[in-house]
Parts: sequence; C-alpha cells; structure tokens
Amino acid sequence: MSIEVISVKNLRFRYNSLDVLSEISFSLKTGDYIGLVGPNGSGKTTLLKVILGLVRPDEGEVRLFGQNSTDFTQWQKIGYLPQKPAALNPHFPVTVGEIIALGLLSRKKYPRHMNRSDEAAISSVLDLLDIRDIRDRLIGELSGGQQQRVFLARAIVNDPDLLILDEPSTALDPETRERFFALMGSLNKEKNMAIIIVTHDTGNIGRFASKLLYLDKKLLFFGSFEDFCGSTEITRLFGEFSQHVICHRHD
Repeated sequence: MSIEVISVKNLRFRYNSLDVLSEISFSLKTGDYIGLVGPNGSGKTTLLKVILGLVRPDEGEVRLFGQNSTDFTQWQKIGYLPQKPAALNPHFPVTVGEIIALGLLSRKKYPRHMNRSDEAAISSVLDLLDIRDIRDRLIGELSGGQQQRVFLARAIVNDPDLLILDEPSTALDPETRERFFALMGSLNKEKNMAIIIVTHDTGNIGRFASKLLYLDKKLLFFGSFEDFCGSTEITRLFGEFSQHVICHRHD
C-alpha cells in the first residue's frame, strides 16, 4: 500500500520580499522517483530546504509522513545529500568508514555505540556503492566522485524511506553518472524507497525516474514522463528542443 511521504500545498517562500517559490502543490508517495529539474535560480534547492524544515515557508503547508513538517521528529526516515556537504575540511583526519557511520547516529540514543548490526549495514553499503577498498582512506585523499559516493553511502546507510539528493551527479564522469542513476533506480524498485533528485542531466533522468517536476519559481509541470513527452501544451511552453532532450527522443 502506498503511503504519502510528502505533501506540499500552496507553498510560497519569499526572500527579501521577492517570491522565490509560489503556488507549489504536489505530493510524493512510497515508490515514487521524482526528477526535479528547472533552470538555474528556479528555486529547486530552496524547495528541498523547505521540505526538510531548514527554512520556513511564508505560506502553505508541508507534511512529512502525514505530519506537519514543523512537528516532524523522525528524521531518521529521511536521507539527504546536499550539493556540497557542509563543513567538509579535506585535512580533517576522518576515514570513509567513520563518515558513513555518522549516518547511523540518528537512530541511536545515548550512549551512542556501534554494534554488529551497524557494522553489517556499513559493510553492505560499501559493497552496494563499490567503495569497500577505500573504507580506511581519509576523505581528503579521495576524488570528487569518490567523495560523492561516500556521502551518498552516509545518506542511505540507515535505509531511509525517503531519499533527497541535490545535484548528486555533478562531480561524476558520464560512465559513473550512468551507474549512479541506475543504482538510484534499483534502490527505488527493490526497497520501494521514495526519491527526489535534483539534476541538470535532463537527457538521462527520464530513463530512470518515474515522474518529472519542472520548477521555475512556480510549478510548471508535475506528472509522468509519458504525459510530459506527449503533451502539445508542454511543447508550446518549453519548445520542441527542450522537450525532446528531456524525453531523450531522437528523430
């Protein structure tokens, strides 16, 4: 049975008296995989921050797992990978395994000790993302693509019901990016994990995500890729070229 994971109704967010987001309404259920796209400055990251309670909307309502976001406390249900992990000091002597272990802390009460099930979860996610060989390396020694996989591992190690990713593939080469999207598709299908992924890779996201949310300060489209690709109204709104790129069409 599908459960409503996110519900956004009549959302408005202002910054310096200017609308950054307005008239935003949509919902996300278990098993949904949403590609969130839009031009630079369209409010994509801001929308994620509002959903996660990092900033408060000026109007409207956000509900997480049926609860108002202001009252929500079960953050262990949500995995989040921001564009740039905050306060990453490349010289700080922390290993890959230690960073991933941080993703398990939200489940624990004091005193916070690792146990066998934690070690098994870390081992599983290392294998899943093919990074077991770098478990004991320092984070500052890794490439951008390797760091991205490590922080993704931290986001999913506690098996969240909702995964939110803000442009996670920017540091990845094309081949690794392809594998990354395929991995997200597997997590979505095998674990019924709800996913929102912000991406500029509009040519590939339609092959993996089930729905498209196109944002440009307002919600311009939300629905299946089939509806997006077959809509003449969308053609008039975005133009044939943009529509074809997103739909990955070839004449």
